[in-house]
Amino acid sequence: MHKPTRVRMIGFPIDLGADRRGVDMGPSALRIADIDKKLEALGYTVIDEGDIPVRNIEVQEMADVKLKYLPEIAEMSAVLASRVESVLDEGDFPLILGGDHSMSIGSLAGIGAHCAKHKKTLGVIWIDAHADMNTAETTPSGNIHGMPVSVALGIGHPSLTSIGGNFPKLDPRNLAIVGLRSIDPGERELIKELGVAAYTMFDVDKLGMYEIASRVLEDMARSVDHLHISFDVDGVDPSFAPGVGTPVPGGLSFRETHLFMEMISQVEAYASLEVAEVNPILDVRNSTAEFASDVVSSSMGKRIL
Repeated sequence: MHKPTRVRMIGFPIDLGADRRGVDMGPSALRIADIDKKLEALGYTVIDEGDIPVRNIEVQEMADVKLKYLPEIAEMSAVLASRVESVLDEGDFPLILGGDHSMSIGSLAGIGAHCAKHKKTLGVIWIDAHADMNTAETTPSGNIHGMPVSVALGIGHPSLTSIGGNFPKLDPRNLAIVGLRSIDPGERELIKELGVAAYTMFDVDKLGMYEIASRVLEDMARSVDHLHISFDVDGVDPSFAPGVGTPVPGGLSFRETHLFMEMISQVEAYASLEVAEVNPILDVRNSTAEFASDVVSSSMGKRIL
């Protein structure tokens, strides 16, 4: 499989999926952290495609408290899906900068559509404190950023699950969630029912990140042709990444995160990446975006030696 050498950055400044405002500035913060220059230093050609415009909360009405801002999220997710699909069809590597984690509805729809068209099997590693597997029936908040995994699995509102084609974009057997420490009751049931490979921080403490990464990546290498990484910065401990909307103490350490990403970079099928939930309003001197941009570099081949 040919590894893409051209990275196309797509900003998706959505903050409609969460209660805390500010993640719409995440793409700008990541650019200020020189994410493009760091990748160019590794030999990639980086093309910044700018941001997909998303109408902000002030000009919208909330029609459904169980699916907040559904129409705009569905509409703009379809735009993102189409853009991501075309980047992959052209043989390039999409790097999607968010935005809250509802961004993954669009990115996974686009990747799933590309994979279906080219007879590829999609695998997803979800690095996150949260499972993001709620539905309108199980959500405690109505925030759609807690639903993208279930949507990708084909579970959820039809206006979301049908983006990029009316089929599940992801098989639960090809999903691994790492860094979990805040799971809602409905999500817990769904994880068990579907048999999702879910690694909590208890597992990280008990087994170590090297063991977990080895297991996850060996499974992916056996079964998938396209590996997508969805990196929610709140998967990391807030002491390293304070600028997130839903911080949960006790997350991945600086080295655990970099180790995982360095191992991911060696996987032949690794072909797309997104960064979610960088919130500059809650950050300290852009440190979270700086950290995230360095983590992206590790995933793309940066080494200590």
